[in-house]
Amino acid sequence: MPKKAYRIFVRGMTLRTKILFIFFITWAITIVIVSAVTIGNQIEQEKSQNIQTDISNLADVKQSAEAYVDTVNMIGIRLTQNESVRIMLSDRYPELSEGELSKMRASIVCEPTLALCAGDIELGGYLLLGKGEEATGGRGRNSVVSDAMEALIGAIYLDGGFASVKEFIHGFVLNDIEHKQLFFDSKTILQEMVQASGSEPLSYELIREEGPDHNKTFEARALVGLREIGRGTGRTKKAAESMAAYRGILWLKGTDYVSEEYRSTGV
Repeated sequence: MPKKAYRIFVRGMTLRTKILFIFFITWAITIVIVSAVTIGNQIEQEKSQNIQTDISNLADVKQSAEAYVDTVNMIGIRLTQNESVRIMLSDRYPELSEGELSKMRASIVCEPTLALCAGDIELGGYLLLGKGEEATGGRGRNSVVSDAMEALIGAIYLDGGFASVKEFIHGFVLNDIEHKQLFFDSKTILQEMVQASGSEPLSYELIREEGPDHNKTFEARALVGLREIGRGTGRTKKAAESMAAYRGILWLKGTDYVSEEYRSTGV
């Protein structure tokens, strides 16, 4: 409305009309402000709901991922702990008895041996670990990498079926069986060898211990009398003694062979 016309329009109003007009204008402005605030609140609520939905979806994805990891790990455990590995061994060693095959299977699919198999393919380097697990040496811990190895076997089964799993187990688990068996039960085997030879008593001596409590490294040596026959390191005293015993066995057998995957171990 032009300014001049507006003045004429206002002069022509009665007092009551002017009051009603001012009230109407004020009411209209109030309605506009309230509507704007309401729309703004609705937008903020929608944003908040969207954020909560995104968080919920992320949580669902995380739960789904955790469930998948649990599933493939369980499948891997089933595949390594059931009779499938024993059957693979019987195909390779038909001359062995059932008892010998079962004992061999147990030595191959135990935690330390699976951890050694994981070390062959450097599986620990591909794991996504939390800060605490990373800081405490989780990538080299037997319990962690052996679980990862079982999960990998389960994932291979889901992706390619039993034929793919069989090929992987033959290539990366059942390889170098002789030395894996020696390592699995090294302390018992060495004890039997020393007793059979009529030598002086076998003992172990801890010679080094370093690192913080949550990530220690131990070094031990195997002794026949006062003569050292093997030395090894590990994340526990038992692991270090097992490595020392394994190297003692190789020394008594007259071989200098120690494959790289057996040079260190941890629990």
